[in-house]
Amino acid sequence: MNEFLYGILQWINGWIGNYGWSMVVFTILVRLVLTPFDIKSRVSMRKTTKIQPELQRLQAKYANDKEKLNRKMSELYKKEHINPLSSCLPLLLTWPILIAVFTAMRMVSNGMLLGQVTEILEGKTPTMEPFLWIKNLWMPDSLFSPAYPDLGSLKQITGDLWLKWYNGQPIGSHMITTTDVPALLQNVGLELTADSFSNANLQAAIEAIQKAMAEVNPAYVDGIAGSARWTFNLLITKLTVMNNFNGLMLLPILSAVTQITMTKIMNGNQPQQPQQQNGAAGSGKFMTWFFPIFSLIICFGYSSAFALYWVAGNLVSMVQTYIINKVLDTKEQKAGTVAAEGTVK
Repeated sequence: MNEFLYGILQWINGWIGNYGWSMVVFTILVRLVLTPFDIKSRVSMRKTTKIQPELQRLQAKYANDKEKLNRKMSELYKKEHINPLSSCLPLLLTWPILIAVFTAMRMVSNGMLLGQVTEILEGKTPTMEPFLWIKNLWMPDSLFSPAYPDLGSLKQITGDLWLKWYNGQPIGSHMITTTDVPALLQNVGLELTADSFSNANLQAAIEAIQKAMAEVNPAYVDGIAGSARWTFNLLITKLTVMNNFNGLMLLPILSAVTQITMTKIMNGNQPQQPQQQNGAAGSGKFMTWFFPIFSLIICFGYSSAFALYWVAGNLVSMVQTYIINKVLDTKEQKAGTVAAEGTVK
């Protein structure tokens, strides 16, 4: 699945020629594939919402008999042809797809970073992938992140990709580099072998490579330098504004804003179960703020490509939600009109 999605993204980029806009198109295609799951979930949620008055009546009537309450509720669900899990099950089924999408995008991002590592070791200026205000799509959209790959971003690359880079193997159908990497590493004074990229030795190998990048390419040193005047010491970390910062932090901020909107939309359409009304309110508030903060942190630390996917996905989901709700509202209104006319006759 990962390789399949990776191939689709590469195919789209072959037509568009810019990975930023390719990510947007790729995101739209993924959301379209997941649309049937969204529709099924929303239809089920609406059915559950309609029987809320009856559920509340049962709760009041059998408040002191939980066993009988559960039995009556099950009978009601069966009568109305509702599966209580059907509203969330379609969403759970989409998780494997979303994980595969994330993995495919990480493969692209890490492969491009490894290509930039090769160019830096060769003494060249690395080939960037700009997108609007972002200088390098494969680095975080942040004032605190350089446009060039730094040690933190290199350590996020998994050992299997480093080994493919070392052996001159492609990721999918895409070549990371055509350079003889072992010879290049020897030229810069590094005696690394395939075993250097095993889990036990990987971190040391990455640190040695990054050190060599700084030694052989003075431009790289300037490219990852921070401003001493703009260093912020926080409780758990230290942030330094980069002289050659990669972005303006707009995507992480947009990810949080769009996530807040999406969470409110989902909570607004999520029916409350009668026996959990008090707890649901607190849970709803928690979820309203947890996911935006989570998305802000994730998009702040990962590549701009991933943040772009997150923001584009939220925007497309909002449009889908609006259209799906409009279609379902229209169908329910027509069904209600037909039922009323039948009653009059």
